[in-house]
Amino acid sequence: MTRILDAGAARLRADGPDGGAIGKVMQDAGLTHGAFYSHFASKDELAIAAFRHGLAESRPRWIGKKPDASWGARAARLARGYLNRTHRDDRADSCAFSAIGSDAARLPAEFRAAYEEELRKTLNAMGGRPVDETQEHELYDEAIATLALCIGGLVLSRAVESESFSSRILRVCRNTVAQMGAAVDERAEREHEAEA
Repeated sequence: MTRILDAGAARLRADGPDGGAIGKVMQDAGLTHGAFYSHFASKDELAIAAFRHGLAESRPRWIGKKPDASWGARAARLARGYLNRTHRDDRADSCAFSAIGSDAARLPAEFRAAYEEELRKTLNAMGGRPVDETQEHELYDEAIATLALCIGGLVLSRAVESESFSSRILRVCRNTVAQMGAAVDERAEREHEAEA
């Protein structure tokens, strides 16, 4: 089943929701088309499972596991790990949020619910919380803004033809995330000093 999920996730990220035809996924997985139905009831069920699997695999790579000294340091590191040429160019191994973000709005409600759930898991992880935590952490809004800049920046950088303009988009978004993170740290420091 892992081979099917790996192949499905790669197809979903590289080709979008319509690229994950059962035959292609099973061929990529090195299995027969007939074996599909012993694992999944439909293509839609595979798309959701592959989306979740792809994020579970990629999320730790760009979020990391060790805590940073501050939110600003964490946000800047996240942006560097997300908004770079390697991530931009390797769609099959990139973040599923940016690969199918605009398509997700047109997918069935079950897929959109999975998208939201995985988005919340990612926001938790960005705040250093367990992915399945239900309570929002104190930097949840900052995590939303950071992730929106990362996803949007990556999408825009992939959409343009000019390599120099694409690289500029990545750089501007990285710098903006770092500036926003530094502003959060400065605000927290001022509040701490005022309490002291």
